[in-house]
Amino acid sequence: MSMEFLDGNTILYSAAFGLMLIGIGGIVISNHLMRIIFGIALLEAGANLLLLLSTYHEGASAPIIVDGIIPAMMADPVPQALVLTAIVIGVGILALALSLAIRVQRAYGTLDMREVRLRLEQEICDEAGIEMPSSSEKPAEVIKTPVNSVVQQESGS
Repeated sequence: MSMEFLDGNTILYSAAFGLMLIGIGGIVISNHLMRIIFGIALLEAGANLLLLLSTYHEGASAPIIVDGIIPAMMADPVPQALVLTAIVIGVGILALALSLAIRVQRAYGTLDMREVRLRLEQEICDEAGIEMPSSSEKPAEVIKTPVNSVVQQESGS
């Protein structure tokens, strides 16, 4: 493998996309509320890193004019300001999510979202005075036949 492929930008872009993929996977696959919250944090970190990397230019300096000297290549400060704002908003969202997770844990005694959803539906049905909804159709009955008899029928014996 050549060293040209493993330059700094490639590694950082791979890290950004990796963080985003791990975060999305944690959000989509997990049923545990803390893992979902950590997935959101990883997705946010990856998105912030990707935004900063997309505007990075080698050799660029801050857009500050000192003693009448204007830098040849200047870095755009807007994406950096956006990322700082996104970090502050992300911290607020994570704080809110963690406080809600604490409330869910106290109310239901678990952070498993399947169990929380089931208990919440049960509470709603109890308050409304109705039964929990269930399937209107009975599952099909499975006919169990021995494997040997199926093979004998197919072979014609």
